[in-house]
Amino acid sequence: MKFLAANLLLEPPGSTRTDTERITGAVEWALWAERAGFDAVGIGERHAAPFLASAPTVLLSAIAAVTTRVRLVSTVTVLPLLDPVRVAEDFATLDHLSGGRVDLVIGKGNDPVQNRLFGHSLDEQWQLNREKYELLRRLWREERVTWSGSWRPALEEATTLPRPLQQPIPVWHGSASSTESTELAARFGEPLFSANAFHPTKKYTDLVAHYRERLAAHGHRPEAGVVGVGCGGLYVAERSQDAVEAVRPRYRAFLRSPAAQHNAPEFTDVEDAVERGPLLVGSPQQVAEKLARWHAEFSGVDVLQVGIEGLSLPADEQRANLSLFLETVAPVLRAELPSRVWPATAVPA
Repeated sequence: MKFLAANLLLEPPGSTRTDTERITGAVEWALWAERAGFDAVGIGERHAAPFLASAPTVLLSAIAAVTTRVRLVSTVTVLPLLDPVRVAEDFATLDHLSGGRVDLVIGKGNDPVQNRLFGHSLDEQWQLNREKYELLRRLWREERVTWSGSWRPALEEATTLPRPLQQPIPVWHGSASSTESTELAARFGEPLFSANAFHPTKKYTDLVAHYRERLAAHGHRPEAGVVGVGCGGLYVAERSQDAVEAVRPRYRAFLRSPAAQHNAPEFTDVEDAVERGPLLVGSPQQVAEKLARWHAEFSGVDVLQVGIEGLSLPADEQRANLSLFLETVAPVLRAELPSRVWPATAVPA
C-alpha cells in the first residue's frame, strides 16, 4: 500500500493565517510530507470558501520545484468546470517540470457555489465530465485531433503542446456517489479513487464492486483494476481511547460543518464512524487492522489518501500524528500489502 497526503488549504477554526501564509504553507507542508515518507502529495481543487485551493496546477508546480521524489496528484481536478485543452496543456507542462511525477484524478465536483461560478448546474456535471474526459484522453494520446461535442467549440487537427513526458499521464477517476464514475473508469480500464469520506464503507465498496464488474464487461481483467481510497480522518495514538477522545470534539464539530451538512453522513459519533465508516482512529494496531479489512473489502487497495485537514488539527499535532502513523502503521502495510503503482519509496531513516 502507498500513502498520499492531500491538502485542500482548509484552515482549522480560529486560524488567523493570511492567504499568503496559507498558500506558501501548503508548499512547505508538501516538502515536509516528502521528507516524512509519504509516497505522494495531492492538492485538491475548490473554488469557494472556506477552501483556498483554486489553482492546484500552480501549487503543484511550486511543489515540484522543491521536491524530488513524491508523486504530485490532483485530488481532485473538477474537469466539468474546465477546458480539456487547457487541462492537457497545464498538466503536461507540470509533468515536464516534475520529471514525470504527475497523476491526474478527475471528478465531477458537487459544490453548487463553484458550479455557479463557472456557469454550470449540478445537473450537467456527469455529461460534462464524460465528454470532456473523452476529449482530454485523446489530446494526450493523439496529435492532429479532430473533435466536436456539446460543451466547447469543435477542434480540427489540434495538437496540444507540450506533449506529456509520461506516455500517457496516469488518470484516476474519482468515485463518491454514482456508477457514472465507475462506468467511465471501467470503460477505459483506468484506476478508480474512492472518496470513502462521509458514509458507511459499504456504500463505497459497492461502487468499487460495480467498477470491477464493469471492467469485465468491457473486456478488462477485474483483478487488474487499481483502486485508491480516502478516509474521513486519521488519528493514531499509543492508546486507542486517547485517540478517540482527542477526535471526539473535532468530529462533532465536523458533523456541524457545511460539508457534512451537504453530504449528510449518518454517523452519530466517533465510535460509529470508526466501526462502520471512514474514520481511521485508534492505536497503531487497530488502524493497521482496519486498513487490512479495507484491503479485503475493496478487493485490493493500492493507495490510501489522508486528507490533512479532515479533523482540523493544529499543524504541530497533525505532523506528530502523521509521523506516528508513518513510523508504526505504514511499514506493516507496505510490507504485507504491496502496491502496484508508483516507484518504491525510500523511507527516511
